[in-house]
Amino acid sequence: MRFSALTLLVLMFGLTTSGVQAQTEVAKYGGEFMATGFGSRALAMGGASVAIAGDVSAAYWNPAGLMGMDYPEIGLMHEQRFGGLLSYNYGGVAWPFGPRYTLALSVTRMGVDDIPDTRGALIDLNGNGQLDPHERLDPSRINSFSTADWVAYLTYAFQTNSRLALGVNLKLISRDLLDASAMGVGFDIGALYRATEALSLGATVQDVTTTLMAWSTGRNELVSPTLKLGAGYGIKALGGTITPALDFDLMFENRRFASTFHVGAVSINPRAGLEYRFRDLFALRAGYSDTQDLTFGAGIHLPKLYLDYAFGQNDLFTEFKDASHRISLRVVLEETQFSRKK
Repeated sequence: MRFSALTLLVLMFGLTTSGVQAQTEVAKYGGEFMATGFGSRALAMGGASVAIAGDVSAAYWNPAGLMGMDYPEIGLMHEQRFGGLLSYNYGGVAWPFGPRYTLALSVTRMGVDDIPDTRGALIDLNGNGQLDPHERLDPSRINSFSTADWVAYLTYAFQTNSRLALGVNLKLISRDLLDASAMGVGFDIGALYRATEALSLGATVQDVTTTLMAWSTGRNELVSPTLKLGAGYGIKALGGTITPALDFDLMFENRRFASTFHVGAVSINPRAGLEYRFRDLFALRAGYSDTQDLTFGAGIHLPKLYLDYAFGQNDLFTEFKDASHRISLRVVLEETQFSRKK
């Protein structure tokens, strides 16, 4: 099974690179619409999850983390930003196949809906094509449209030995603006190493082959790779588990002042998170994201059901209604017949 999957990836990589000859440029910030991630647990911890992600949402943070699941899972998330102006939705399912393999499908949509299109609504009395003080727009001629970015992640993870797991994503991308659209394809790879029972180390390379997006305008864009490195440590204390996590995102787009640190063309953005989980009943979380935002969150565990909330703010003075609010639901099919061990 592993040989077949790797053979398929090699073939698809050859197909994608053969179409790059017509590309015009490497797009700086071209992959920002894929940078949010999903799963309120991870986002409440500032996204510091490369080494600790172990549920269905690991498909984004580190595809190898899907080997931490013992049962099939279904994940959903909804996020509102800027007072509800922008919405972000995620749905995913992951299924373990025996002790060595996991497959997953995840889909995200980020979009702004009901945008007024006033281009055909002007009552142009003098014919100059501009809205002058004595002119107006006809409300009956105002249309609305949506702009949306869709990403589908097809994930394959496998266990190489008792300590090391590997994973890979195939990403299919669709972007839709009013007058232009784009299709894209890319790959992510990840590794997760259990150094000890408490310490885990992780690494993910997103857009490892430089993700291609081909626009209907004839312009092609390439999204540069991002390297994510992380570590997490579980400490038994206070009747539960305290888990600090630290990640570093390394980008190669010469962002310089749009990063926390930079060395030449390489920008370095740290992420930090802390979680306290009490007997797998409830959890409290806090973090610091790669965009230098403070994040907070909490979660409760019901039978076969996890509910999580994450709050993100741009600065200490961000109003609650204008901050980012993320709500996640995770359903675990915790039945003997679905167990990975079986």
